[in-house]
Amino acid sequence: MFRTDHHHSRTIPGSPLKSHPLASSRAQCTTHIHPCQCQQQHAQEPDFHVPFSPFHPPTDTFSRRLDDLVEDDALSRVESRIQMYSGDDIRDPQPRHSIDGTSTFEGEEGSTSSHSYPPPTPSSPDPLMVTWDGARDGDNPQNWSKPYKRFLTFLLTFSAFNVTFASSAPAPTVPNLMQEFNVSQEVATLVVSAFLLGYVFGPFVWGPGSELIGRRPVLIFSLSCYTVFFFGQALATNIATLLVTRFLSGFFAVAPLTNAGGVIADLWDAEGRGFAMSIFSAVLFLGPVLGPIVGGFIVQSDLSWRWVFWVIMAFAGICTTLIFALPETYAPVLLAKRAKRLRRRYNDPRSQLLYAEHEHQDWSFRGVLHRTLYRPFQMLALEPILVLVTIYLSLVYGLIYALFEAFPIVFGQRRGFTISQVGLTYIAVGIGTSLGAVVNIWFMRDYHNLVKTWKGFPPPENRLPPAMVCAPVLVIGIFWLGWTGEYSSIPWIVPVLSAVLIGFGVSGVFMAFLSYLVDTYLMYSASAFAANTFIRSAVAAAFPLFTTQMFRNLGINWACTLIGFLTLILAPSPFLFYKYGARIRKHSRFAPCLDLVIAKQLEAEKQAPKSPRFGDKV
Repeated sequence: MFRTDHHHSRTIPGSPLKSHPLASSRAQCTTHIHPCQCQQQHAQEPDFHVPFSPFHPPTDTFSRRLDDLVEDDALSRVESRIQMYSGDDIRDPQPRHSIDGTSTFEGEEGSTSSHSYPPPTPSSPDPLMVTWDGARDGDNPQNWSKPYKRFLTFLLTFSAFNVTFASSAPAPTVPNLMQEFNVSQEVATLVVSAFLLGYVFGPFVWGPGSELIGRRPVLIFSLSCYTVFFFGQALATNIATLLVTRFLSGFFAVAPLTNAGGVIADLWDAEGRGFAMSIFSAVLFLGPVLGPIVGGFIVQSDLSWRWVFWVIMAFAGICTTLIFALPETYAPVLLAKRAKRLRRRYNDPRSQLLYAEHEHQDWSFRGVLHRTLYRPFQMLALEPILVLVTIYLSLVYGLIYALFEAFPIVFGQRRGFTISQVGLTYIAVGIGTSLGAVVNIWFMRDYHNLVKTWKGFPPPENRLPPAMVCAPVLVIGIFWLGWTGEYSSIPWIVPVLSAVLIGFGVSGVFMAFLSYLVDTYLMYSASAFAANTFIRSAVAAAFPLFTTQMFRNLGINWACTLIGFLTLILAPSPFLFYKYGARIRKHSRFAPCLDLVIAKQLEAEKQAPKSPRFGDKV
């Protein structure tokens, strides 16, 4: 229910082991008790098998085990912050300290760990701070049953599918908008770009909003507003009204995408998170793919183009209704509610001192602005991994929306397809994205063994093999589309098959790198995602504005060649990160690099001889 610490007051000022109760007890024993009594008192302790006294200096084995205790303690405390805050840790990482050329744990002066940690929980846990009550605590989302967690993941995935579907479904209405409102094609194309522009600014509101009041109220409020604004789109009498309401819909619609990673991290551990993210990412790409198909059939039917927005609104209403079944999953908010219940339940003065860490956070305007705006762009300026991944994913994400303008040229103008037939060609992209998800899941089939071997924190580079397969395939698919789509004499099925490769490459690269960012930055992954989403959405919003002119002026072949060479330049990224990622992360301020510390422990366990236990015959 809340923490108790029998060793809370038993600390040694300045000791590197002051946070560890066993070390504190050992130090007091050697200071105030006769050495023989000390040996008798601790002879049964399983962690130490070599006798220790002031008259016999510690052996190398004993010193190594003390270091292991420090590292294990710091690992457990950092893990507790990851479980508590997912990727939304409120504390900034402290500057590195160095002793004899080696970095130390933050808050563990004198430790000789290979990497500095972000700030852990206090060395001496406050007994009045409300926390989870172990693995049997039913209020902890991590302890909920797997079927229930799958159901909640489905709700979140379904909502994300809906908002991405809404982003692309109006694309076939561009000719109708040009005729209805007497505007140019560039202005009419803004019906897609304005929605994606809302994606750019929304994360800076819904991210901190979920930290302040929780995931559930943010999702319910944002999806409700997102649904209501479709009235303005369906009933718009001028292009300005349509574009403004599209922007506002996108601003509210991005909330499920912004909070998806957080909710999944709230529910799943490292072993289950990979599969959940694969399914989420696969469905995430199905939305933009299926949107033009439905929109194309509506536009070509006897119904008005306005029915595209009425259909999206009905779909959004269903998703908004279902999201009410999503409970709160953000641990700090849940613990804050528990602390309030405990204070109300018990009237004694001590109970009124109980608190949750969430209640003592800095929620001033400056504090929130620092976490939501300053930190993401600070990471973007300081983290080479985040910079390169963001550039790559922005190009890949923009490519999906570029296809919405390229396919009407490739199949409509070159081959005479109708609007609905052009929409059907997007099915090939959907097939490819689904295959990419399958490949990603296949590569992660043994990930649970890595989690056990690496004590819950495998090297992030283990997420990259799917991208190493899909990145070259993406390049091939783009060149294939350009040089087969240009010539109408080539059967339509040939460029359609290239769309399967493009979808496969986009999905695999996207899923692998998103998982890589999560495992690299852990408690700071939300800030990394915010920076990535901002740049990625801005690029995706810009792509439809120049794609049509680029394909018309350069031709399908050379336009695809230009995009293909850009993806070719970035294709070695997963290979480079797989080989050099650990070296880069070692110098990162925001990457905890827990796997590097665990690797050191595993290597020491292999090389260390088995020590005799105290009392064993030699």
